[in-house]
Amino acid sequence: MSTNAVVCSRLGFAWPDGTRVLHELDAAFGSGRTGLIGENGSGKTTLLRLIAGQLTPGSGSVRVAGDVGQLPQEPHPAATLAELLGIAGKRAALRAVERGDAGALGELGEDWEVEERAAAMLREFGVPAELDRTVATLSGGETVLAGIAGLLLRRPAITLLDEPTNNLDREARERLYTAVAEWPGVLLVVSHDRELLDRVDRIAELRAGRLRTFAGTFTDYRAAVEAEQEAARRRVRDARAEVRREKRQLIEARTKLARRQRYAHADFVNKRRPKVIMKLRAQEAQVSAGKHRIMQEGKLAEAESELDRAKSGVREQERIRVDLPETQVPSGQVVLRHGGLLVRGPERIAVLGPNGSGKTTLLRAILAAGVPVPAGYLAQRLELPEAQVSSGPSVLDTLRRAVPELSPRQARAGLARFHLRGGTVELPAAALSGGQRFRLAMACLLLTEPAPRLLLLDEPTNNLDLASVEQLTEALAGFRGALLVASHDEAFLEDIGVTRRWCVRAGRVSDSG
Repeated sequence: MSTNAVVCSRLGFAWPDGTRVLHELDAAFGSGRTGLIGENGSGKTTLLRLIAGQLTPGSGSVRVAGDVGQLPQEPHPAATLAELLGIAGKRAALRAVERGDAGALGELGEDWEVEERAAAMLREFGVPAELDRTVATLSGGETVLAGIAGLLLRRPAITLLDEPTNNLDREARERLYTAVAEWPGVLLVVSHDRELLDRVDRIAELRAGRLRTFAGTFTDYRAAVEAEQEAARRRVRDARAEVRREKRQLIEARTKLARRQRYAHADFVNKRRPKVIMKLRAQEAQVSAGKHRIMQEGKLAEAESELDRAKSGVREQERIRVDLPETQVPSGQVVLRHGGLLVRGPERIAVLGPNGSGKTTLLRAILAAGVPVPAGYLAQRLELPEAQVSSGPSVLDTLRRAVPELSPRQARAGLARFHLRGGTVELPAAALSGGQRFRLAMACLLLTEPAPRLLLLDEPTNNLDLASVEQLTEALAGFRGALLVASHDEAFLEDIGVTRRWCVRAGRVSDSG
């Protein structure tokens, strides 16, 4: 195994309830930066936890060369900044040495300037260098950046990051992007942030239990997949044409057999030739035509098999196209008036600002004050009514409780528009995958009566995989009302066609156009 590397051999893992996450997975991660992508539930976070030693494989093995560092997901609120950075032990040793305790020299080593290095690193990430502060006093973004700073101080051989840009404002994201672009050793990062993924050396895609690696950034990956998919779609078209051709050949073979049988029967009835010769020729005609028919049936079966193989190479991406004509807002109509803020018609406005500046407070204040048109709100966390436990209501019941005026038939039809069909609608809402829960939340939001003319979305791409972000973009393409979106995801804002920007700082809002 190469230095500073991770090798997974026939790796398998299942949860205690029997749910299988990974099965005979082979993977290897070497030096450089790898972006790990895949749909929610594909096993990305589980793989990171297996590499970190937090989970034990059910089968196969994970071999790691070098120490592993991982971004803390939920550090204890009482932990100090020094503990989050991983330098609390060395600080204590430094204090002990200053008091004359030579026994603490082993813990301190040569790192006499640990506090200065930590303070410099924190300042580089825009975090106040107050090492005795507790995590509870830090914002979510400061906590993430402090964790990143701690990893760079430690410089582990292998670093694991799981959705590091969640809860980061634009300035903090830029700092993280710069750090990732220069990251030492082996870096494995799970993210849906396309800007971050455009700063890695390779993309590893976890799909259907297999890991495929693509050289280059996320942009390179998308280009490679699109070229691959175009070739796959071309193979499907060619295979379909071949099936049609073989079907025509088979029909012709059957027609020839029937024609020969008719001629032989006519000769026999009319006694045009000796009986023995007529019987022999009839048998020969049947055998010859039968062989031809069997050969054509075999060719048709092979052509159909090739079509199935070609289809298996095409990715079936569920696309949400929601046509909601009742959400149309005339260009001059006022849909929002809040203080000095005014929104007319189907405008799409981004709400920007640092963490803690008041973006969520603004959205909630707008809803509380009321607006002149029906409005809907999607919180940062996908809050489904009464759908938090496995014994809770079904998908169908969850929608009907959110939109009581829908009949069961109307509710099923509405869910189908969001690709929730068949037996899925009878499942408990809590049993859905992340992407399915997202589509149910969107259904509860958009299928209300009357339909919303104004949507307020608070960090809607947080915790969504890339496929779900694309589905959200597709869904909003069919929404004809006004949008107010708080987000730090510039690629998403561009995709949904934002036309204006509001900047929030310290609770004050300015319209930057």
